[in-house]
Amino acid sequence: MWTLKFLSFGLLFVAVPVSNLQAQGTRADYRRSAELRKRFSGKVFRDRVRLKWFADDQGGWYRVDLADGKREFVLVDVGRRKRRAAFDHEDLADALTEATGKAFDPARLPLEGLRFSADRKQCWFRAAGKGWLCERDDSKLQEAEEPKNFDAGSDRQPADWKRPGFESPRNRRSPDGVWEVFVKEHDLHLRNRRTGSELRLSGGGDQEQSWSDNVFWSPDSKRLVAYRTRRGAKHTVHMVESSPQKQLQPKLHSHQYLKPGDEIPLTRPHLFDVSSGREIPVSNKLFSNPWRVRELRWNKAGDRFTFRYNQRGHQVLRLIEVNARSGVARAVIEETSKTFLDYAYKQFLFYLDDTNELLWMSERDGWNHLYLYDSRTGRVKNQVTRGHWVVRGIEKIDVKARQLWFRASGLVEGEDPYHIHFCRIDFDGSNLVRLTSGDGTHQVRYSPGGDYLVDTWSRVDRPPVTELRSATSGRRVCRLEQADISALKEAGWQQPERFQAPGRDGRTGIWGVIYRPTNFDDDVEYPVIEKIYAGPHGSFVPKSFRSSFDTQVLAELGFIVVQIDGMGTSNRSKAFHDVCHKNLGDSGFPDRILWMRAAAKTRPWMDLSRVGIYGGSAGGQSSLRGMLVHGDFYKVAVSVCGCHDNRMDKIWWNELWMGWPIGPHYAEQSNVTQAHRLTGQLLLIVGELDRNVDPASTMQVVNALIKADKDFDFLVIPGGGHGIGGSYGVRRRQDYFVRHLWGVPPRRGDSE
Repeated sequence: MWTLKFLSFGLLFVAVPVSNLQAQGTRADYRRSAELRKRFSGKVFRDRVRLKWFADDQGGWYRVDLADGKREFVLVDVGRRKRRAAFDHEDLADALTEATGKAFDPARLPLEGLRFSADRKQCWFRAAGKGWLCERDDSKLQEAEEPKNFDAGSDRQPADWKRPGFESPRNRRSPDGVWEVFVKEHDLHLRNRRTGSELRLSGGGDQEQSWSDNVFWSPDSKRLVAYRTRRGAKHTVHMVESSPQKQLQPKLHSHQYLKPGDEIPLTRPHLFDVSSGREIPVSNKLFSNPWRVRELRWNKAGDRFTFRYNQRGHQVLRLIEVNARSGVARAVIEETSKTFLDYAYKQFLFYLDDTNELLWMSERDGWNHLYLYDSRTGRVKNQVTRGHWVVRGIEKIDVKARQLWFRASGLVEGEDPYHIHFCRIDFDGSNLVRLTSGDGTHQVRYSPGGDYLVDTWSRVDRPPVTELRSATSGRRVCRLEQADISALKEAGWQQPERFQAPGRDGRTGIWGVIYRPTNFDDDVEYPVIEKIYAGPHGSFVPKSFRSSFDTQVLAELGFIVVQIDGMGTSNRSKAFHDVCHKNLGDSGFPDRILWMRAAAKTRPWMDLSRVGIYGGSAGGQSSLRGMLVHGDFYKVAVSVCGCHDNRMDKIWWNELWMGWPIGPHYAEQSNVTQAHRLTGQLLLIVGELDRNVDPASTMQVVNALIKADKDFDFLVIPGGGHGIGGSYGVRRRQDYFVRHLWGVPPRRGDSE
């Protein structure tokens, strides 16, 4: 039997089975949802390995925690390619019981300070307030002080793997200690610390153009580069705290917050010769309109320096070299794009001074890859990585071996293209070695010596596997642990489901995850809710295993919840990413809707006549946008602290994707200008003191909705910042979906 349920604002009719109406949104459902995290917490075992490596880098030990407070101590032997018990736990428990007169449980040995002899035949630990020396083969014990030559192991990462020399140090004093720079009367001055004599370096200074006295000295102390910055505009955002805790009357808060189109600070480098005290003019033709000048670096000889220049609008990026004697500037590398250059998340530069080379990251071939340059000529010597996959980050560079280690995704055909694998490759692009194996996303920790790595990989539907591998060949030494989720399953855990379907172009795979309630019944038709975050700076669908997700908590109230990475997000091809350019309102919706329709074809329990959507920040912008542009598909939305108009939000994030100068596309993409298109049910939530996204952005949407005579719901969180407003906001979101997608009052009595 079916019934029509009339919802509160008269905008939506939902047809659902009467039995389903009675079964959803009860207090029991809410209790089960609230207890979900606690219910699943501590139910996964053997999923974490923190291997403590011995000094010889040929093995180590770790403790693995099990159910009911049980534990095991494990010894790893690289040479024998095996893991084994660090000792006989039962024999050791018996020996401790006999030695102390206290009962010891072999599954709960309280050992502290564990360490091993160089030959691994003995170990030492503290227990029962005493130190004990143990023979590992027969568990013979004797009281002993801590041996000085025993190895406790270390889990530190290799110290030499950090990226060195990216920017020259800044200092007021010269490297030889003779000179000191200071600012006086708005100009740069130089003081000889031996004689006390002073010299004015710059002239014509004023309050509007300030000098930094934290300068870049050449290694020979003969020259220096100082930044001079012209002040940008002041854009003050005012917010009223309606109900401060320490006073009755409202309180005004103000802070500086540049928005797209504002005049920005303009910083340029200036070159000075110390002996003459004069400035060496450097033409700014190649860096006339900087968004940012950064990473200034002198070469070892001190006869030239380089810096990275990102032009405002983010369509031109240059590595500029300046001859320190003549002041002549040239572009060693120049990148251009008709859309944008992702300077914030896809940049890498590494200098190879001894060979006059450098490593550079670029998307010029349509995928994020690494290139080897001749730093003297600016010529590409070779492309280091290539293929229809992306470099996600650099792990290590071995200059002597001319090799680098990196993270990549999309590397393995047939796998989820977001899965991260770890690789090694030679500078010339040869000998690509994938160091990790297993259909999942990988996390690694390296041995202190850098010869081995501990690889833990998983998926949302695949519990973690931990393996020990060679960091040079990828050869598996041994499996360390396979996560045990039997207790999690017994607690009723519902496994998320991965799904992929072609996007708007008919060929590019769109990947997402489906979450079901723990009491899932495939005879029930469930409303579908999408959790959306379409920020172009990343990809957001979970890829690794967890015992619970916030999406699962919402699903528990009787929903199918989905997460999808549509076009316009990152970590795929450049073309995939470029969809967002001047087009944030797209939010990948054509791909998301196709994905849900494809999933529902073989999952009749997904009711696409009842689809909701929610998100915060950029997700708040997208969730409302879905209602405005795709109101025929999305029927209910909860939008939290949304950046609804990109002209109102922070300058750097919005100009990167929406471009500069500000054009009519900003207004076209605004939820404010499109508010009159609202259909369905909408709840807006905003914190009155949000310093991340100006809350006025939400208020302007509210104003536009009122002017358009639209019904909606609005929740302001007094004193709230950038977020949903804690548990109250979460509950309101839950209630909203129960009321408007199921058509029933939320939190009804236990009898239902």
